[in-house]
Amino acid sequence: MMNAQAIAKMRVASPKGTRRFAHVSDLHLGRAPKDEVRAIQLCRALVGLGVDHVVVTGDITHRGHRRELALFERAFAPLLEAGEVTMVPGNHDRLGDDLGDRLMPGPRVQTELADGLYIVRVNSTGPHNRSWIAGHGALEPEDIDAIDDVLDAAPAGHLTVIALHHHVVPLPDEHAVERLSTFLGWPFTSELARGHELLARVRGRCSVVLHGHRHVPRGVQIGDHRGVVQVYNAGSSTGLGAFRVFEHAGGALVGEPWWLQATPGAAPSAVAPEDFTAEPAPIAIAAT
Repeated sequence: MMNAQAIAKMRVASPKGTRRFAHVSDLHLGRAPKDEVRAIQLCRALVGLGVDHVVVTGDITHRGHRRELALFERAFAPLLEAGEVTMVPGNHDRLGDDLGDRLMPGPRVQTELADGLYIVRVNSTGPHNRSWIAGHGALEPEDIDAIDDVLDAAPAGHLTVIALHHHVVPLPDEHAVERLSTFLGWPFTSELARGHELLARVRGRCSVVLHGHRHVPRGVQIGDHRGVVQVYNAGSSTGLGAFRVFEHAGGALVGEPWWLQATPGAAPSAVAPEDFTAEPAPIAIAAT
């Protein structure tokens, strides 16, 4: 098992003096043995790349059991021990033993400073997520007000990132159950009802919104003269065997994010975005 000192020795300097962070989501540990294998390989790739921080946007477990969280804690131990992981809960984490408070105890909106990042953690889950069939998120007016307040306190020179589990803009249905839910008007697969309101409030003060929930990765750009927000869905990192890597310096992104493949039994390798054929190029959509 690698410790923080071993990680430091493996660090590879980011180009141009930039820092790196990665986005991981929807590991669903406990679903199948292959997911634990993938999680271990993902951690090894993250360590080998020398990322400064990892943001995990929920559904870490599949059934919300403590033993499933223990699988994550073992797989990601090197990064967790080094204090290089920020997490928010997902709807699956609220099942079973209800791990919401284990993953994010305290207020629904919190902040962390990490390696040039100002991370706004948002708990988009709710008590309804204790049910398998109620996976949709919750974002209340007071949550948006709290996000507004902490953005006012963002320190200069830090990249501001909002991390939550549920998607904030409409995304295509991914399978028959989701298409049926949409057809019947059920909320279970819908975006956060106040997602557009959130994006309108944070434009010009937040550079990146990271989320999970949907298992197909997407990238969307929201913007006008008031500013641009990049919204990224990680997809299921264990399902993809890959994660996005972001580089930043002085409070701004440097270039476009890129993918690193971490397939079990193979050396980690960079992957072109077009290799994930379900992911479109970023597009501009209006937020009211």
